Amino acid sequence: MAGYLTTHVLDTAKGIPAAGLKIELFRLDGEMREHLKTVTTNADGRTDEQILPETEFATGTYELVFHAGDYIGSRDFLDVIPLRFTMSEASHYHVPLLLSPYGYSTYRGS
Repeated sequence: MAGYLTTHVLDTAKGIPAAGLKIELFRLDGEMREHLKTVTTNADGRTDEQILPETEFATGTYELVFHAGDYIGSRDFLDVIPLRFTMSEASHYHVPLLLSPYGYSTYRGS
């Protein structure tokens, strides 16, 4: 099986997918932080393509940065949400974000 990365953002306060939310992907290697891609969620709260497709997949440590403040329309509490994780084998990694103006949660999805 080849590896790849996807996400899905749900606005739990409104009970809808979070459309139009900017997400950045970085690869981390020690002190180095390399920007790989910037995407925006569609009407379903997903990206139109895999964030890290099979052709670009490599194991290692990554960071997804969700620009929540821009989506919520306020930076009073949440602004930028960085999620750092390790992909240790070629597999489908799905990193969803459940978001409200007052908090968030994530998990390794399927």
